[in-house]
Amino acid sequence: MSSNINVLQVIPKLGYGGAETGCYDIAHYLPENNCKSFIVTSGGELTKFINKKKVKLIRLPVHSKNPLLIFINSIILIGIILFFNISIVHARSRAPAWSCLFATKITKRKFVTTFHGTYNFSGRLKKFYNSVMVRSDLIIAGSNFIFSHIKENYYNYLKSKKKFLVIFRGINIDYFDPSTKLETDEKNLLKEWEIKKEKKIILVPGRLTQWKGQELLIEAINLVKIELGYEAFHVVILGSDQGRNLYKKKLVRLTEQYRLTNQIKFINHCKDMALAYQISDIIISPSIEPEAFGRVAVEAQSMEKLIIASNIGGSNETIINEKTGFLFESGNANSLSEKIIRAITMDETSINLIGKEGRKNIIKKFNVEKMCFSTYSEYKRLLN
Repeated sequence: MSSNINVLQVIPKLGYGGAETGCYDIAHYLPENNCKSFIVTSGGELTKFINKKKVKLIRLPVHSKNPLLIFINSIILIGIILFFNISIVHARSRAPAWSCLFATKITKRKFVTTFHGTYNFSGRLKKFYNSVMVRSDLIIAGSNFIFSHIKENYYNYLKSKKKFLVIFRGINIDYFDPSTKLETDEKNLLKEWEIKKEKKIILVPGRLTQWKGQELLIEAINLVKIELGYEAFHVVILGSDQGRNLYKKKLVRLTEQYRLTNQIKFINHCKDMALAYQISDIIISPSIEPEAFGRVAVEAQSMEKLIIASNIGGSNETIINEKTGFLFESGNANSLSEKIIRAITMDETSINLIGKEGRKNIIKKFNVEKMCFSTYSEYKRLLN
């Protein structure tokens, strides 16, 4: 049966986010298991890395929420499904999922969705729009937190015959491996960022948006400064504002207000995230709303780095508190500052032990091979 599986994944854009990298990883895993792999997307930076010999890439404006375009996309998808004899259509976002739903109903093919986030459902219309993600034959939740969220908020759409399960996202543990990084590359990145290694380097990865908690982070860093002084640390807030200029200006003003301009740097982008983790001592994920999964926490642990994250959402599942990292009370700057001070003043032996335990945790539960194998196994079960 496995040799006959042709899988079409549909995703708005192939960027560097968790949903996108998961799509990319599975697309390249399938051909190694005698499956044919297809991706429909509107574009994105990851498209240039797709192995065209293994994966067929088709461009369609599936990022659009325009109802007319969603309908037109569904008609084109019907043609793609029939022409390439697609067995399974796997949608990873709401707008393309509507097109996939219509197309799979007409062609009578299996439909899979992965629920990657909690999605805003402030009104009935919005909730109905989101509900397409639970109208498939197989619903995959990226964490137990997302699984519980779906059961709690979309129970009306969950029928007993639907398959509904958790497949944790996975990361490439060979890429996020501290033993593979070169010292010369580390020195070059430190030079590029104009940072000296004598101080503890605190890295805060994530796009600049209010719910990611950078404002709370700056408040906490001010408390750390009061306790330990200016000379104890550097902070790198690494992420794009993605057009949110006002929010970034607010963060810069707050940095100036607390006289932290020499301690806090804003870096827009880093092409080698593993290297960014490698040169850092402490990684922080200060989100004030739940992370569906929390990729930063997983990547940091894989790099044997001490991670501090808020105690909500996926972080509760990916971090073993006090063993592979520290959880702080969400939204509480005092709680975060206490964890940062503890991390900065901790002895090297304890820090290294946490790092080793963190990598073991990720290899066991969150590696990309496990995610791909689990997804592939569910594809096969769906067709049997």
